[in-house]
Amino acid sequence: MTTSITDSLPALSAPRTAEVSRNTAETKITVKVNLDGTGKATLSTGIGFFDHMLDQIARHGLIDLDIHAVGDLHIDGHHTVEDVGITLGQAVAQAVGDKKGLRRYGHAYVPLDEALSRVVIDFSGRPGLVMNVPFKSGMIGTFDSQLAYEFFQGFVNHAFVTLHIDNLKGENAHHQAETVFKAFARALRMALEIDPRSVGVIPSTKGSL
Repeated sequence: MTTSITDSLPALSAPRTAEVSRNTAETKITVKVNLDGTGKATLSTGIGFFDHMLDQIARHGLIDLDIHAVGDLHIDGHHTVEDVGITLGQAVAQAVGDKKGLRRYGHAYVPLDEALSRVVIDFSGRPGLVMNVPFKSGMIGTFDSQLAYEFFQGFVNHAFVTLHIDNLKGENAHHQAETVFKAFARALRMALEIDPRSVGVIPSTKGSL
């Protein structure tokens, strides 16, 4: 009889899924997540490059994402990108639940040609963002590179995580952004894994997160 690594992993007591909607005068957004998915994504935000980045989160984080957003793009992309971050954060927080058995921490380095980024995440219960990404261009297609910060700020505020993002090298803004989102996905995947050595235990000496 042969066994695989997955055979030794504990079965989840319930699927880690969530669906959250956010409707304001500026945006109408629906986000569905499956934290234990296979990386499938259905994305429609009206901003092509942003969809491309969200796809990186799904693919490299092995999270199934269904995100539909209609926003006031005739003004700019700010409200749409920020509100997607908020809604995704709410959905992840809901899907994670009480955090029992969670690895909690995750980190990743990801390169793309000349660019290299590092992301570290902690499902601490305390929102915090430190982001150092000196984008070489203000626009990436129709995506304002400043909005990457707004997306992650919205996410951490509502997923209740601490997030450190550093672009260590990079000359091409597309490459810089892509390494950031891919590293975020990989760090998120690590942090969201169930630790087979700590099943049913909240990963904190305080006993709560």
